[in-house]
Amino acid sequence: MKRRLTFLILFLIIAVSVASAQQMADPEFNTSVENPAYSKSGPRVMFDEAHHNFHTMDGRYQPFANLLLNDGYRVIRNRVPFTKISLKDYKVLVIANALGAEEMDDTGADNPAFTEPEIEAVQDWVRGGGSLLLIADHAPFGGAAESLGKRFGVEMSKGFTLDEANSAEGNPSLIIYSRENHLLLEHPITAGRGGAEKINKVMSFTGQSLVGPKGSYPILKLADTAKDTPDRSGTTFTSAAGRAQALAFKFGKGRVVVQGEAAMLSAQIAGANKFKMGMNVPGTDNKQYALNVLHWLSGMLKEN
Repeated sequence: MKRRLTFLILFLIIAVSVASAQQMADPEFNTSVENPAYSKSGPRVMFDEAHHNFHTMDGRYQPFANLLLNDGYRVIRNRVPFTKISLKDYKVLVIANALGAEEMDDTGADNPAFTEPEIEAVQDWVRGGGSLLLIADHAPFGGAAESLGKRFGVEMSKGFTLDEANSAEGNPSLIIYSRENHLLLEHPITAGRGGAEKINKVMSFTGQSLVGPKGSYPILKLADTAKDTPDRSGTTFTSAAGRAQALAFKFGKGRVVVQGEAAMLSAQIAGANKFKMGMNVPGTDNKQYALNVLHWLSGMLKEN
């Protein structure tokens, strides 16, 4: 058992190191959409860049932003605090890996990224009909987003999640969710608008685990074999059974999706070997999954 845990820790450290080294958007990823959801005047999407976000529209999340634009959404970057006024003209708010400090390795990176007035503003906006996509990855991102998640009843592990039994490439931090292994659950997001949009397999790339509020739906359900560890030292493991890496739920008149892993909605390459992470990984439906998440948040897909 000790040898197996050492093996898991080694892979986790390698995964995080590779993901951080020379990490950039994949310039060759195809962001075109065959059947755009909106032909013109699509919903306005606020993409947050006001909270030391690790992912930005011109950076690692450029493929995600371009994909939404090609699907007909109007995507606008945000560089001001969240208020009732700043949010009022938007349908969807996307927050990707906010931080409590400028860089993820800085002291205080896991401090709350949002002020209490901002959290109140977002909560009220969603309750009134807005839709939130909150993406909070492994440490330190979970800690930075924890206070906002809690306001919606979401508990974040704030560490790292592994599952050797449902992993890719022998790396337990690269978790496969599929209909075959029963970890990809039925929901309008996984069903899409028809057969061509049905999700069969997605992959995550080193994230944290989540527990949602009553009535929430675990789209990406962690297996009983999944484990959480609070940091890269891997000295402590707890079971992640019953937890998830993606949740969807209604909140008042609005909708919320919380992702415990960020790279799966990106298309990145990292390191000298150009290791692929996200929508650009062959054999996965991550690209369609990203579109379906926005279709559900914007109201195109029915409630579960």
